[in-house]
Amino acid sequence: MEFLGDLFIRSIFVENMIFAYFLGMCSYLAVSKNVNTSLGLGAAVCFVLVITVPINYLINHYLLKPGALAWISPQLSEVNLSFLSLIVFIAVIASIVQLLEMIIERISSQLYNALGIFLPLIAVNCAILGASLFMQERNFSSIGESFTYAAGSGIGWLIAIVAFAAIRERIRYSNIPKPLRGLGISYITTGLMALGFMAFLGM
Repeated sequence: MEFLGDLFIRSIFVENMIFAYFLGMCSYLAVSKNVNTSLGLGAAVCFVLVITVPINYLINHYLLKPGALAWISPQLSEVNLSFLSLIVFIAVIASIVQLLEMIIERISSQLYNALGIFLPLIAVNCAILGASLFMQERNFSSIGESFTYAAGSGIGWLIAIVAFAAIRERIRYSNIPKPLRGLGISYITTGLMALGFMAFLGM
C-alpha cells in the first residue's frame, strides 16, 4: 500500500508527463488558453489514461510479453508477441478516445465544440501512449500498480495544463515585450514551471 501511495505521488509531481518528459506538449500548448477548456481536456486525458493503461497492462501481461501465452498452453510458453505492443496499445487508445468523444458530444456540446479537433487528437497524445509504454518498461507486478500510475499521470497532466492556462490568462493582461508574445512566453513559462516541479525530486 505504501508503494502505491509513493507511485501515485511520484507520477503526479516527480515524473510529471509534461514537466519531466515533455509528453503531450502539442495539446498542452494549443488548448491552454482558457481554464475551463483546459480543465475539460485534462479530465478527458485523465479518463483515457485510467482506462487504457490497465487494459494495456492486461493485454501485455496475458498476451504480448514473452511467455505470456503459457496460461493457454505450455507449448505457447516460448511465443513472444511483444513486437505487436505499439500497434495494440494505439488501437486500444483510439477505441477509448472514440468512445469518449461520443460521450462528450452527447453530454456537453459546448465542451465538445471548445475542444474541437484536439478531442480526437487525444488518440495520438504521446502522454497517453507514453504512459502505456512506461507501464510496460517498468514491468508493474499488478493491475493495481498500473491503475495507480495511470491515475497519477492523468492528474499530473491535468494539474499542469490547468495551472498553465491560469497563468496564460493572467499573462494576457501583462506588458510582455513584443518578441516574446505568444509561444515565446509560453515556452519560457513552461520551462519555469518545469524547474518548479523539479523541487519535488527530493520527495
